[in-house]
Amino acid sequence: MGKQQDVGGPDRHSGSDTTAQGTAGGSEDGRLALAQDPATPHLTLIDLATDPSAVVRKAVAARADAPAQALRPLTRDQDRDVREAVARNPATSIANLVRLVKDADRWVRWAVAGNPACDESVRRLMSEAPDKELRGLLAETRELEPELAAKLTDDVSPEVRERLATHTDDPDVITALLADRTARVRKGLARNPRTTAEQRSALAQDPVVDVRAALVRAVELDEAALERLVDDRAVQVRLAMAQSEAVPPHIRRALERDPDAAVAEAARGFRPASGNSSVVRAPRVGHRPSGTGPGRRGGAAR
Repeated sequence: MGKQQDVGGPDRHSGSDTTAQGTAGGSEDGRLALAQDPATPHLTLIDLATDPSAVVRKAVAARADAPAQALRPLTRDQDRDVREAVARNPATSIANLVRLVKDADRWVRWAVAGNPACDESVRRLMSEAPDKELRGLLAETRELEPELAAKLTDDVSPEVRERLATHTDDPDVITALLADRTARVRKGLARNPRTTAEQRSALAQDPVVDVRAALVRAVELDEAALERLVDDRAVQVRLAMAQSEAVPPHIRRALERDPDAAVAEAARGFRPASGNSSVVRAPRVGHRPSGTGPGRRGGAAR
């Protein structure tokens, strides 16, 4: 059923209200059954929204067909679980989501972030919230408005920027985050399958080992980037390549001759996963002939 319009009604839960209690002869189990019954009339649900039992009120709060007059008082319910159920309910009005995204309890606020009924006005409030986790949840939202995504590129929290880097598909946002000074943000970008070949090439030359290692684990690179990374000075990067689903066989064969025993052993012992890999594949250009591999720099330090 579509979202109900909020047309007023009781504002708070009152323990003295016995209307709903009388509806089922005072039995909590009976009232709970009524709250869960799809055939229960809306007027009864409105009464049950003021039930003395939090279990009954939560059942009303979770109903996708609950009328606005029932949900409105539940946004201010004394019980956190009840408010959280309203926050998750796709039938909850925007006005009520705005109220709940400011709730004192973090679990209620975080529940709002996952509600499909959220619109730009709710997401804007999330972007301005002092709650870092709430902003992080916003950063992971698909099809985030460009203005809000751009705002999050300057978020004070590196964690929020990292989560944005990992999930965004906005080209301008990706470009901005490539220049982020915090390595964990660029590492998040290295795991993003929506980067371009040019952006991956830039990440393959990142000065931080963790960024390069994350890149080779997560996405398929072009031949030029692979040629550089197979001779990477960091054992951690070459080991990540040896263990990565994204690395093609001819590169792994070259790693079997790596001067570091752990890398060589990992390359020789590699076994493909079950085929459920989330690695993003890209067209490949100019494979090296199978009989040769990239030149190694003997015993050079890495």
